[in-house]
Amino acid sequence: MMRRKLRNNNANNQHTERWLVSYADYMTIMFAFFVVMYAMAINKEEKFQVLSDSLEQVFVKSARQHSQEGTGVTGTGLLTDRVSPEKELLFGESIQKQEVGPELLDGQSDTSNVKQKHLGKPLDSLLTKLQSALIDEIRDGEASLELHQDWLIIELSSGMLFSSGSAVAHSRAKSVIGMVKDIISPVDNYIRVRGYTDNETIRNEIFRSNWELSVARATSILIELERMGINPARMAIEGYGEYSPFADNTTAQGRAQNRKVVVALSKYGLPEQKAVDSDDASEEIEASMPEEVELPSNDNSIKVIQLPHGGIRITTRNEEQ
Repeated sequence: MMRRKLRNNNANNQHTERWLVSYADYMTIMFAFFVVMYAMAINKEEKFQVLSDSLEQVFVKSARQHSQEGTGVTGTGLLTDRVSPEKELLFGESIQKQEVGPELLDGQSDTSNVKQKHLGKPLDSLLTKLQSALIDEIRDGEASLELHQDWLIIELSSGMLFSSGSAVAHSRAKSVIGMVKDIISPVDNYIRVRGYTDNETIRNEIFRSNWELSVARATSILIELERMGINPARMAIEGYGEYSPFADNTTAQGRAQNRKVVVALSKYGLPEQKAVDSDDASEEIEASMPEEVELPSNDNSIKVIQLPHGGIRITTRNEEQ
């Protein structure tokens, strides 16, 4: 029994201290590694930084290439210069390096190329004035106002403006247009006059389709605005016929809502034209004209004189006398 117990104790003692060998080897390797790193940091700090940045750049590029499909770009090796952080890494890969977008004004983020456009009178103030001027028509359902994105929409019922199948404005229509004109005349906002009809077929001696009727009614209102003093350079005509309905054309009420003329004011306006002084313009024209030049003539008794405006004068009179 004693021999068997001693044999077991000897077998256990043979494996108890073996982990120290592995631990000692590990510590020796780690010590050597840190000694080498410290020596490199002291003697060749700049080259070590270049190597570190180059390795980082290579691994980042490689990871990005594997994450994107269809890329076949391969590296050429380690970099030899210091590498600065790329804009893609700082701001994302969607950044545009060359193209610069337009500078947007505060509160106008839905517009583009604002520098190339002239903003007219604010539409909010015009809306308030029109609501006061057309209060009776709005209450009777013959007019409505809406501020929609870049436009101030003034909807006028065709029943108030025209007779059925006609584009000749009523006397009441002229009075309503006059109230609108008093508000939109002092400003420079662009104006679009739009005509709409229902889907009832029209064919008479004047109009062959709803296209012509919608355009004719819009033209009638535009001509009336021009006659009252609105600058025609601000205005344009649009005809939509029956193809842009506001309500259902299957009911009489819906068809009545679809017969209308819309006066739409844009938030953009007509740029101010620089006035040219008539005296300065005439002086520039006279300065650009050549002086009278006497052209040679084969006959001594005939004089050919070139005039400033480009013509010639032929005379036999001696100008020097």
